[in-house]
Amino acid sequence: MYIAIILLGTVGAIAALILFAVSKKFEVHEDPRIGQIQEALPGANCGGCGFPGCGGFANACFKAEALDGLYCPVGGQEVMKKVAEIKGVAVVAAAPKIAVVRCNGTCEARPRTNTYDGASNCTIAASLYRGETGCSFGCFGLGDCVDACEFDAIHINPVTRIAEVVEDKCVACGACVKACPTKIIELRKKGPKSRRIFVSCMNKDKGGVARKVCSNACIGCARCVKECAFEAITVTSNLAYIDDTKCRLCRKCVVVCPTKAIHELNFPPRKEPKPDAPKAAAPAALSLVEAARANTPAAKPALAETAVATAEPAVKD
Repeated sequence: MYIAIILLGTVGAIAALILFAVSKKFEVHEDPRIGQIQEALPGANCGGCGFPGCGGFANACFKAEALDGLYCPVGGQEVMKKVAEIKGVAVVAAAPKIAVVRCNGTCEARPRTNTYDGASNCTIAASLYRGETGCSFGCFGLGDCVDACEFDAIHINPVTRIAEVVEDKCVACGACVKACPTKIIELRKKGPKSRRIFVSCMNKDKGGVARKVCSNACIGCARCVKECAFEAITVTSNLAYIDDTKCRLCRKCVVVCPTKAIHELNFPPRKEPKPDAPKAAAPAALSLVEAARANTPAAKPALAETAVATAEPAVKD
């Protein structure tokens, strides 16, 4: 019995020594800056940065020579400044973004042709049929984007049955973009004072077909393209698109759009055109009282000239 205990103890001790030697030989030394970067991140693990969680993003930031193309949508520019300070590199300025729903097919503009009676899931509904309306490009309104958002920043409007973004809560993580089967949600530049202009439609059918199923649809007429002086608008597959990197927010395209498919957000109200000023009335003839007051030696010559000028047309006739 004692021999067995001694033997097992000896084998255990030898195995422990071997494991200790191997662990020391193949030990991986992690740079403490990786942990510091991860601590600076918000810890949302939303995947909006394109990496599997904040740990993956921290490793990517540490290994990268520069922070170009790396951005934490939840933490924003303040967090990226901290990451840059830890790495000792220059801060990369990135324009903040926000989710935008590119569909304006309200119940009035896009009438329902049938009723869906299935699983309340946009992906399932989109795989089965075109939807409750004649437009298969629009919002299904079943809330896949709502379920995907961890920040309660998107909801389905009960009246329009279209997804709407809550600007104050959206962090541009991109979860709703990935969840939408019709790809009507897009991340765009938030813009100065949160002002944005975009085409709120994804219908790629020809103009007549698109207008028939939704009165608010883009018909690809290209009037906005001709109006834009900055070459920020293109029409592809019968659908206009505004490049937010070229758009100067002049709003001229909004005015010329015949279907009001181009939306402007958070702009001040447009100034109403001033009415034309009334034309000045012709000088009326002197009244009897004014004539009596003017009947002075000094005013008589002027009064006589006025009377002659007034009477000349009658003489000519």
